Amino acid sequence: LRMLQVKLIVTGDDFGYCPRRNQGIVDCFLAGAISNVSLLVNGSAAADAAKLARRHNIPIGLHANLSEGSPVCEVLKTNSSLLNQDGFFHGKMGFRTALSKGLLNMSEVKQELKAQVELFRELTGHLPPHMDGHQHVHVLPEVRHVFAEVLEEYGIQYTRVPIEPGLHNCDWIAPSLMDFYLGVEEDSFNTVDVFTKHGIRWPDIYIGLSTMGRNMSVSSIRSAIDSAVLGLTAGAPHCRTVTIELMVHPGYPSVPPVGGCGEGPDDFSQSWERLHELQTLIKPELQSHYKSRNIQLCSFKDL
Repeated sequence: LRMLQVKLIVTGDDFGYCPRRNQGIVDCFLAGAISNVSLLVNGSAAADAAKLARRHNIPIGLHANLSEGSPVCEVLKTNSSLLNQDGFFHGKMGFRTALSKGLLNMSEVKQELKAQVELFRELTGHLPPHMDGHQHVHVLPEVRHVFAEVLEEYGIQYTRVPIEPGLHNCDWIAPSLMDFYLGVEEDSFNTVDVFTKHGIRWPDIYIGLSTMGRNMSVSSIRSAIDSAVLGLTAGAPHCRTVTIELMVHPGYPSVPPVGGCGEGPDDFSQSWERLHELQTLIKPELQSHYKSRNIQLCSFKDL
């Protein structure tokens, strides 16, 4: 693997969720531990996040959100299939249930996705170079088609397809979570052709489910990268460059009522696991591992 160049995009998700998340993500970026962020435009600290990205020159894309908090499209805030009885999005699992029951109007999904792209442009002054889905909603049936259309319409070239090599062997992941991950994986397999047809691209390798929260360690990141690269290059021995996206969620834990996307912060956001990710990502031994493996941190516009 000596000759191999690895381009690694380390994306801090949920930028804009709350001031403490923003601060943690910025600290991570300034420490050289992440190289890219994705913005929740309906996050309570989204405008602040966009300012921070501009100030520190942080590469930023859009984390499209259809599952947590409130829509940004005015028309959909009051009466829409995307909302539950309380007037908020249906939630991570609620969205999937409503979708499977045929209760979601896809033209409203499209309307909201476009409104989020427009708000992103308003906040940052440019279109997102990459756009993916909060809680992986963008690879769900039906949604994937609408999502691909929106990306193509705006000329947004890159997305995320959460198919993680070696996921099945990760016996440290709780069974309930593993069921969710395997669902995400299956949806992702079924999305590949749709995104390809629309000319959308994504990195060769995705990592992030097996290394999330408490499961993140220098060795879990290191072995996830090494084995994924090994697996890929075994199948393509003449491969010279490999691209990887590592999805991470660093931050200082949210303190309610501040934060969230309209309903206040969720449990994961308030947990010590955010800080644990931050502390792991900035460890010098991780940085030196990247150097020893010829791994270069970059963003989507460097691909």
